[in-house]
Amino acid sequence: MLTLTQAKYRRALMLLVSFHILIICASNYLVQLPFQLFSYHTTWGAFSFPFVYLATDLTVRVFGQQAARGIILKAMIPALVVSYLVGVLFHQGQLQAFSALAEWNSFVFRIAFASFVAYLIGQLMDITVFAKLRQAKAWWVAPAASTLIGNLVDTLVFFSVAFYASNDAFMATHWPEIATVDYAFKLIVSLGLFLPAYGVLLKILQDKILLNGGSDSDNVIIQASK
Repeated sequence: MLTLTQAKYRRALMLLVSFHILIICASNYLVQLPFQLFSYHTTWGAFSFPFVYLATDLTVRVFGQQAARGIILKAMIPALVVSYLVGVLFHQGQLQAFSALAEWNSFVFRIAFASFVAYLIGQLMDITVFAKLRQAKAWWVAPAASTLIGNLVDTLVFFSVAFYASNDAFMATHWPEIATVDYAFKLIVSLGLFLPAYGVLLKILQDKILLNGGSDSDNVIIQASK
């Protein structure tokens, strides 16, 4: 059994919530920066968002479904607000004057709102799939399956809400292609890089951090199975 004191539990949740917000905001900015790779249209956001699934799967593995859902609920609203502010100030990669915040930017808001909806749906789907498969004999089955399904749902929801009939002509025209390529690269990055990293980080969390959760007098509130 793994144990965490109340203080360490709060600190872990704060760090994970902050990490989720950071990755969401970075991804919402990077998705405004399209580029071509092997003649296919994609965005830089495809390389940053898989970090969220890595954090979510580790949370479910160590803390369980309830804590993971709590992180999502705590991160949603701040991520929506900060994503909009960052998107307006750095619209399409260009630093804008603070006066830009006084004008409503529907294009940036659609991206932020789409991220809000996709994050909620995709992450809850990821948690559900991961939780059902976490007892599989091979540790990689749960994160691999949750990554495949969660990323698919997230990508479809995000790009359709953000760019269907958008006032940005390029994104309105190319979003299906960009969504397809983004999903492919998310899988390559997630399964090729983050899946091995997941195994390493899980071992570190279990062997180096969580096993030092504290003594009986430290008010232990978490006991999660490996």
